Amino acid sequence: MIVKTVVTEENLTLSEVKEIFLELTTPRSEEEFTYEFRRAFDHVKTFSKLTGSQARELVNELKNLEKMKEEIAIRIADIMPLSRDEVRSIYAKERFSLTEGELDEILDIVARFS
Repeated sequence: MIVKTVVTEENLTLSEVKEIFLELTTPRSEEEFTYEFRRAFDHVKTFSKLTGSQARELVNELKNLEKMKEEIAIRIADIMPLSRDEVRSIYAKERFSLTEGELDEILDIVARFS
């Protein structure tokens, strides 16, 4: 049995994954890939809302906020919430809650990229 090890790990937005998938599929036809890859590619094409560079820029801006983790910033960049309730639902599992001002600040940043 061949054992594989993880060399590096990096969190990516859906938009960045879409760009990677497009690079992989460019020289080949889509029928050459496994069912799982095609399903993942369809999902990424359907739900990514920004370009890869825009998504990374949004994540970097969000990470500058006080109560922002990279994982949450990536989720926000993938979902692109439009209301306070949507942002609250992203933060539902966290041990703290956001003030109205912090919610509005997040929504203002997201609105600049919409």
